[in-house]
Amino acid sequence: MSLAAEMVDVVEVGPEAAAEVVAIIHDAFGHRPGLDPPSTALDETAESVAAALAAGGGLLAMLDGRPVGALLMEPTEESLMLRRVSVCPDAQRHGVAWTLRAAAETVASRRGFARVHVTARAELPATVRFWARGGYRQVAEQGTTLTLAKELAIEHDVPTAEDMRALGERLAGWLRPGDLVILTGDLGAGKTTLTQGLGEGLHVRGPVTSPTFVISRIHPSLDGGPPLVHVDAYRLGGLAELDDLDLDVSVADSVTVVEWGAGLAESLAEDRLEITVSRSAGGSEGPDRRTVRVAPVGARWVGSGVAAAVA
Repeated sequence: MSLAAEMVDVVEVGPEAAAEVVAIIHDAFGHRPGLDPPSTALDETAESVAAALAAGGGLLAMLDGRPVGALLMEPTEESLMLRRVSVCPDAQRHGVAWTLRAAAETVASRRGFARVHVTARAELPATVRFWARGGYRQVAEQGTTLTLAKELAIEHDVPTAEDMRALGERLAGWLRPGDLVILTGDLGAGKTTLTQGLGEGLHVRGPVTSPTFVISRIHPSLDGGPPLVHVDAYRLGGLAELDDLDLDVSVADSVTVVEWGAGLAESLAEDRLEITVSRSAGGSEGPDRRTVRVAPVGARWVGSGVAAAVA
């Protein structure tokens, strides 16, 4: 596998690259501030790195053909752990770490992992911020070591409207008061149909229809569960108009679904499901193809099992 971003190229490697990888680890960790207790990265040898690469593989990043970044991958039961994430000091600020992280997430998805996790030291706030910007959230803390995890996006083909509604009904089983769902997609792709399935799964009063002309509708629960707040942001002019709806007042007690909400509704909740529904014309080969991509964002979804609802 090879992923390129500007001048950075990332490739998967095995034990044959141990010498290059350990050299990068020593260079990167050797220039970090002293920690108490100290990092064990400098104890790595070509032999220990080769064993890690043989067990889980790794990634090697090159800048203009020169090896400058690396990481080790350690498979666990449901998560791929990223270890010894390293960038040589003279190659920083070229997007090497960002590209390594993206490549690792691609590998994890291809291998069938639901999530990726890393550990970071609390004394290195810049490192913690780097992972946080990539969607990683703290899920555990042991002494000065933080565990940060990210649930990976899931894609699923949804051939018919009935399948789309059924997907919404399955997803509803994972939703609880305070959850935010941001729906994005082509016109007529099935966003409202998916929301109808969510409404059926949440057992709210219907019918659930597109709220385009009224901007938002509240559907009370029929059995004591959370109400469904259904918002259509298509005609909103920006974040200020969304704020005028006072949705933050109801988000904590409701399941809030915002169609056309990408770029607008993220501020309503740090934890959310970002769902994209895409449609491609089938032409003479058959009916249109619809694909749903569910990206769980935030610690709320780490280990939630929501991937099972999509699949």
